[in-house]
Amino acid sequence: MSQSYVVFGAYGGIGSALCRRLAKKGAHLLLAGRDEERLASLAEELGGETFCLDASNLRQVESCMKRAVDLHGDVNGVANCVGSLLLKPAHLLSEEEWDATVAANLKSAFAVVRAAAITMTQNGGSVVLLSTAAARIGLANHEAISAAKAGLEGLALAASASYASKGIRVNCVAPGMTRTPLTAKLLQNEMMAKASAGMHALGRIGEPDDVASAIEWLLDPEQSWVTGQVIGVDGGLSRIRSRS
Repeated sequence: MSQSYVVFGAYGGIGSALCRRLAKKGAHLLLAGRDEERLASLAEELGGETFCLDASNLRQVESCMKRAVDLHGDVNGVANCVGSLLLKPAHLLSEEEWDATVAANLKSAFAVVRAAAITMTQNGGSVVLLSTAAARIGLANHEAISAAKAGLEGLALAASASYASKGIRVNCVAPGMTRTPLTAKLLQNEMMAKASAGMHALGRIGEPDDVASAIEWLLDPEQSWVTGQVIGVDGGLSRIRSRS
């Protein structure tokens, strides 16, 4: 029986890699995000339905989840791949930049968890949120994104406890530097790309499929005994140092 999944931030680097992996398994997909044209292009490639929204808007996210239920009868899993990247020290951050970072990364995650709790309580399922290695290791100029993602991890832990009795599993995947459109400008600089690769014990930048495969694994109903976890897919960045 095909599984039904909702992917927020579906057309991003990691989101689109995840959607392609799920589509290969014959899953029913609802692709969600801000850009209607990019959603339509991905849906044309993979099949599935689209839902244009602001993922930090609680009502819109709830409507999206209800749409998935209307389309497929149930939602087995949801992944929030929405995010942003702003690298500035705290004293250079404007209030607008701070608010935008929190909305894109933390508020969107809360909206997804909230909507999943409303729509998935009957049959349970899996919720996967996207964090970052920078939430667990101090990296210069990451104040906004680190704070938002650390809050996201706390949200996931609390929600995994709140909804375990309903069969809803909540987990996080925390990548290191990954080669996506979001990081393209940073990685265009050859020296910066080399330095970033050297920070990871495995000696390379991550690829979208590295992260998407972990999200796919957590979404799978076979992982029915995995909840409340933050899985680092980061080349060892947050935990180990190589002896290079």
